[in-house]
Order: sequence, then C-alpha cells, then structure tokens
Amino acid sequence: MSALTILALRRLADGRFHSGEDVARELGRSRATLSEALKHAAGLGIEVFSVRGKGYRLSQPIDFLDVSAIAAGLVGTRVNVEVVDEIDSTSTRLIESAAAGAPSGTCLAAEWQSAGRGRRGRTWVSSLGGSLTFSLLWRFDRGAGHLAGLSLAVGVAVARALAACGVQRVQVKWPNDLVADFRKLAGILVETSGEMQGPSVAVVGVGVNYHLGDHTMDLIDQPVTDVARCSSPPPSRSLLLAALLRELASTLAAFETTGFAAVRDEWRALHAYQGRLVRVIPPRDAPYDAEVTDVAPDGALVVVLPDGRLQSLSSAEISLRGKLVSDTTFPVKAKSRV
Repeated sequence: MSALTILALRRLADGRFHSGEDVARELGRSRATLSEALKHAAGLGIEVFSVRGKGYRLSQPIDFLDVSAIAAGLVGTRVNVEVVDEIDSTSTRLIESAAAGAPSGTCLAAEWQSAGRGRRGRTWVSSLGGSLTFSLLWRFDRGAGHLAGLSLAVGVAVARALAACGVQRVQVKWPNDLVADFRKLAGILVETSGEMQGPSVAVVGVGVNYHLGDHTMDLIDQPVTDVARCSSPPPSRSLLLAALLRELASTLAAFETTGFAAVRDEWRALHAYQGRLVRVIPPRDAPYDAEVTDVAPDGALVVVLPDGRLQSLSSAEISLRGKLVSDTTFPVKAKSRV
C-alpha cells in the first residue's frame, strides 16, 4: 500500500469535503498522483467520495491513533508504545524484536495490517480506523510450560478494559475471543517461546473491531460486531488502546505469580457459552455436540458428552448449537468443576 494513500487519508480524516488541489499541494504532489493514491483507499476498507467543485470526502471520519494521548494514559506502567501506519503483522515484527532483546512491555500498534494473523493460520480482517490492532511483548521468569491459561487471562483483561470504556454486553468465548450478543468483538493470539525452566516470552496479539463498515463486515466469515455498536458514545481508539494496555500490564504482571487461577472464576462468569450446547470442531476428528460445563486450571474447556462423560478440550473450535443446556437431555449429574 502506498504511504501517500494513508497520508492523504489523514488529511481527509475529519469526514468533511477537502479540495483535491489543496490536499495535493499540502502533500507536495500533483492532483493526478493524489487521485491515483486515493484509488487504493478501498483496499483499506475506506470509501472516498469525489464531487466536482467540492473535492474529496470520506464516508465516515477516521479516528487515527494519537501517540501522546496513549502515552499519557500509560504513565506508571511498564508499557512503551510505538504506532506505525502500515505493517504486515504487529506480532510477527514483535517476535523478531523479542529475539533481538526488546524489553518487556514493548508494544507495537498499527493503523493498518496487511497480514494480520489469527488462530490456525487465519487472516485477521480489518480496516483503517475501523479496527484496533496491536501486540504486546511480555517477559516471564517462569518457563513457557507454566504459562497455561495465559490466553484466557488475557481475555479477562481485555473484557475488563472494554467494559470500563463503556462497551456493553462483553463476554469471553473459549479459547481466545471476545463477543457481544454471540457476535465476535475481538480476538487474541498469544505466542510463547523460551526455556522449559525459564525465562520465557509471550507476544500477545489483540485485534478489536472498532467501527467496521458494511463492506469489511461482509468479508468476515462469522457473525461480528464492533465497539461502535456496543457503546454510546464509543471511546476514542487512543483512549481504548491505553485502557487495554493498562489492564493487560496489570494482568500479565499478576500472572507471573498467580497464573490463571487468580482469574479463573471471573473467566467462568464471563463465558458466553457456559452451560450451553455447542458443536465442538476438533483439529482433526469429526465434529460432535457437547455441553460446556467448566474450564480447567490449565485453561482447557471441560464439556459433557451425550453419554455423560466429561471431556477436556485443549485445542478445538466451538459454536453455539441450540437452546440452554437446561432444556436439553444432557445428564445433570455430569456437571462439575475440576
């Protein structure tokens, strides 16, 4: 993507009409070059209107990140934020930075990711200004084997921050999503590395749907929602990023000593699929139905099979299958906490 495209969109970010001649002059380019650059806006999920005699206008304003406002919200934390206009993947770059010795608390946020990653190699679909995508590097004295349940603890932190910013009906979905009304609101990808006995490092990637246009929502292969639809008025992206990072820093620091146990009950209370009938889709085996009954201390999901047996899931996908489990024929005696 041309850097000029994002520079031009910054000039149009307020959603008002701007003369093409004035914008081109401000950027030191010709009108023809500006016109060509703005043709790439659609690839960023941005719709630009061009009206003769008025100039260019965006279909909706873009709330670009403000580094100074973010930094002001992080005073007293260990987090240091860098914001870039465009990158392939914040997590990919931060993993490289971790290998080069970047300190704990290093955060990389991007206005636009060309190759954002989700679980199982999926692509994270986003739009410029319509999404909030960032990764946070955190170092632990404990070994990578002791980080079980980390992605679930991160989910609790993200849910707390969203709720504190006025986002309503936020819940978690095992293993690494945030939902509102069973529609995906945010996703988490935690990648860890290190020695068995320690130290270890985690790169926590977070993508939040902030204000998605209809075209971007159509590109996503599951029901989704965004912050703008779940809050009134929505917080600024800068305020939201600072709130997320404050909560993540606090949660990750606590996780070093308490692990997932400290937030396990809170995660249970937030789980949108608790006590519901779901379709379980394992990585390799055939899908099957089960009842969600608990989460284990290591973050595995505990489900009840139709024959009453408990099963622990460490890697699978789940989707809502039907009514509340209390309305089904699953055996009540199988419900338990582990």
